[in-house]
Amino acid sequence: MPNQKQIGYRPTWAQVNLDNLAYNFRQVRSLVADKTKVLVTVKADAYGHGLVKVAKKLVACGVDYLGVASIDEGIKLRKAGIRKPILLLGLILKSDIRPVFTYQLIPTVCDLSLAVSLNRKAAALKQKIPVQIKVDTGMGRIGVQLHEAFALVCQISKLKNIQIQGIFTHFPLADLDRKFTQQQIDSFNALVGDLNKTGIKIPLVHAANSIGLISHPKSHFTMVRPGLVIYGLYPKKDLGLVLKPVLSLKTRVIFVKRIKAGCGISYGLTYRTKRPANIVTLPVGYGDGYPRNLSNLARVLIGNKSFKVSGRVCMDQIMVDVGNYKAKVGEEAVLIGRQGKEQITAEELAELSGTISYEIVCGLGSRIPRIYK
Repeated sequence: MPNQKQIGYRPTWAQVNLDNLAYNFRQVRSLVADKTKVLVTVKADAYGHGLVKVAKKLVACGVDYLGVASIDEGIKLRKAGIRKPILLLGLILKSDIRPVFTYQLIPTVCDLSLAVSLNRKAAALKQKIPVQIKVDTGMGRIGVQLHEAFALVCQISKLKNIQIQGIFTHFPLADLDRKFTQQQIDSFNALVGDLNKTGIKIPLVHAANSIGLISHPKSHFTMVRPGLVIYGLYPKKDLGLVLKPVLSLKTRVIFVKRIKAGCGISYGLTYRTKRPANIVTLPVGYGDGYPRNLSNLARVLIGNKSFKVSGRVCMDQIMVDVGNYKAKVGEEAVLIGRQGKEQITAEELAELSGTISYEIVCGLGSRIPRIYK
């Protein structure tokens, strides 16, 4: 049980189980061929789980690459002693090229202009820089358009101080539309084949995110790029893969009071007691990333029993009608995780609040300390 030094003086914390992280990584590794590399996405503070601690555990597990969104995330990993290859999945500005060289980060390139700037800087430093080229096969986000990709790769391949280490694409509908996703796989594969015929052989070819990894084996190519499943979260129901949740969100009862029937609770008095009841206050709210639209919907586990949030979620507190259960100040309450035979998942909260599990875990704020198990 975390002590005051670990969590501070506000008894709300997220518990991160690194053994479960390792288990999920092994599950992923078992789905791909031995020669297929695994890049794990650790952007957004490792989906809210803690960038450095998660990355170090993944390195110990044998991860091949780490994927981040920004230079700043890459620098944080390097300063923590991480030596594994780090791919910048997001784009950088030409003015921000220097730290890419300083910290040995691998930039994503989608146009000739950035490639030329990288080549010029590499030449000045008398070195080669590895890059990976992003191709838009249907996502509509960053990436050179498919019909322009062959010409761009050929142009970049002629730059003497650039090494094209990888080429990749991304799926927008892998969980919903098999036909569209297969078209992406086929067109991307055709591009790679055309490049091979011209003598441009790119070592790392990747497309598979978590759902692609599980449901579209033909998208594995030479590297896969899981994110969500590593953290024990499911991109879709009934995937036939057993995962272990990595993050639990817990707090403690800070106040209990007995109130009469018909009393309103929290802003707007959207909840009224139907009978005399014990009302528990917990020190967590939307200021911590616990969504306000979970008001009167989400479950909370106290005393191995399941109760609903009662009234609107406040910035720093929520209230729970626990009926006649005699909750005690200091008693543990679970918002995500297991208590006794009951369990609340991030997927459950996402469904109730009309979002995705990514947003639930990524949204947990920095004032919630992470305790690593």
